Amino acid sequence: MRGMVGGLASAAGDHEIVAFAPTGLRGSRRVAAALAEIPVEKRISTLPAAYYWRKLWSLAGRPPVERFVGPLDVFHFSDWMYPAQRGGLRTTTLHDLVPLHFRELVHPRTYRLHTAKLRNAVRTCDLIFANSQFTADDLHKQLGFPRERVHVAYPGIDPRFGPNGPRADLGAPYLLAVATREPRKNLEALVEAFKLVRGEHRELRLAVVGAEPPSGGPQASSLDAEGVSLLGFVSDEELARLYRGAEAFAYPSIFEGFGMPIAEALASRIPAVASDHPSLDEASGDVAVRADTSDPKAFAAALEDAFELDAARLDAGVLHASRFTWQACGEAVLRGYQSFL
Repeated sequence: MRGMVGGLASAAGDHEIVAFAPTGLRGSRRVAAALAEIPVEKRISTLPAAYYWRKLWSLAGRPPVERFVGPLDVFHFSDWMYPAQRGGLRTTTLHDLVPLHFRELVHPRTYRLHTAKLRNAVRTCDLIFANSQFTADDLHKQLGFPRERVHVAYPGIDPRFGPNGPRADLGAPYLLAVATREPRKNLEALVEAFKLVRGEHRELRLAVVGAEPPSGGPQASSLDAEGVSLLGFVSDEELARLYRGAEAFAYPSIFEGFGMPIAEALASRIPAVASDHPSLDEASGDVAVRADTSDPKAFAAALEDAFELDAARLDAGVLHASRFTWQACGEAVLRGYQSFL
């Protein structure tokens, strides 16, 4: 949401934007830091037990949000808070329908939060923004929300992800994967393909960036294998260096709303290999190498192909990724508002 708010602020001109966040003490600090350089009015309320307060407010349907922010033309709510409003356009952003397609692959709390938000959004929203055409079509197909009332606003790539800048050095050539270690990300399939590739490239390593799944939900299988390094969470600055230093990037996810790491890798001018699921088509364009992740040999062959991509294909990846900016996202959101006001 921070990127969209920043893009909207850049595109909004004379329109007034209020960022309203009722949250706990630590959340207040994080929100304030995230919004510090964005020129919007900030109304950050620090509350005890903020999670439960937001949940009860959303379920109760009162008081309306205007009680706290005043009259409004548009209320654009997030995943975790959807109170009622008296008037104006009501909208939200949908990132994916993963909990509906793969309930067994998400944390029970994630399922509860997202399905409650989806029910409310479909019932009450005038307009919904999706982060891809795939997700927009999926929303219409799965929940019956009118397709003409779903607008696409692609997410943006942080400018730090680009071909110019320092490159990480892990002591050997490496293949990079960026994904939380949850079952849906399908990293076990990548490890199996990597073992095959490493038979021909003994010096190659697989570096995996991403946190482990939270306790209480589905747990990923072990990724323990020769040549695999689990780097955990890293800063955006370090991630940018890791992208630029990689021989190639791999994203074997089963299902996504968009697939931002693919676009980040292409922006960094490195070869990208992705699952052939259609949810990744828009992030991949015609540039990323695609393969069936259920076939380790096919995915290994795709990785081998990626190592051989020429400069023209890498340049095409940078060009493709350049369309995904937060400015463009903000402009798309503003057009959506204006079309309904």
